[in-house]
Amino acid sequence: MVEGSTGVASGSLRLVCFELRGQELALPIEDVRETLTLRPITRVFLSPPWLAGIFSLRGDIVPAVDLGVLLGLPRTVPGDDGRLVVVEHGARVVGILVERLRELRTVDADAVEAAPANLAPEVASLLAGVIATPTGTVRVLDGDALFSSQRLGALAREEGASP
Repeated sequence: MVEGSTGVASGSLRLVCFELRGQELALPIEDVRETLTLRPITRVFLSPPWLAGIFSLRGDIVPAVDLGVLLGLPRTVPGDDGRLVVVEHGARVVGILVERLRELRTVDADAVEAAPANLAPEVASLLAGVIATPTGTVRVLDGDALFSSQRLGALAREEGASP
């Protein structure tokens, strides 16, 4: 096992796939703690636009991130199929707001190609790569990059500041 590997490695890669603004995105299954039906999200006054709010997860307060806004897309508007993908990285937990879950995919890790060069650098830095499938392109998020990004890094500092 390769330590700290959530991106591309040799062998197969299991992906939790979801839809956001008509795009299929995925996270490696080892980054996903669980998926939840949408629950009440409380907006936090004066928070950045990509922070949808906070929600309670078995008594713990968890930030809910609007991945659409984080990636430069319009605000996520989940319907009846809306879900929260709870992502865990070390001791940090974040819920990602998605429009709906897609199927769990197992793909050959060698099938993951680099992110297209025409993507904005900030967005490209959050991707492990893309995979061409018979149903379209799947954008694979890099859990390490997501949690170490400037925006979510700021969120971690805020969490660390409270007792």
